[in-house]
Amino acid sequence: MKLTTRGRYAVTAMLDLALHHEQGPISLADISSRQSISLSYLEQLFAGLRKTGLVQSARGPGGGYLPGKPIADISIADVIQAVDEHVDATRCGGQKNCQGELRCLTHDLWEDLSSHISKFLDGISLADLIQRQTVKQVSQRQDVIMIHMQVQ
Repeated sequence: MKLTTRGRYAVTAMLDLALHHEQGPISLADISSRQSISLSYLEQLFAGLRKTGLVQSARGPGGGYLPGKPIADISIADVIQAVDEHVDATRCGGQKNCQGELRCLTHDLWEDLSSHISKFLDGISLADLIQRQTVKQVSQRQDVIMIHMQVQ
């Protein structure tokens, strides 16, 4: 079972946005600097996030992105799906043709695992994550580094 970089980076970027959105629109350049994700990659991800309404953009000076709805209403599963990712533990992508053209012996097991993972990710919101102490600590460290970079 593998979640690709696309899904991981989308969740990371959305969590960064959730942590900082009360400051107003957040630029992708700031997210890029804090999270070490390329700006062009973020632009691609945010196109999908914007299409699904998970973010909204603000143009002009001081522009950037804001959550498209309350962060308590944005699940991690929503973010992953918005960037066309799917959590699937089966070998066959759910097609049931894992052994040639037939279902393999363990297909149902991996399909059940995929379902549990999806339910798990659907049950965690961005608001839930920002309440975690470790998330707060990492965010504070990143903010201090950003301030030092801006001063230099």
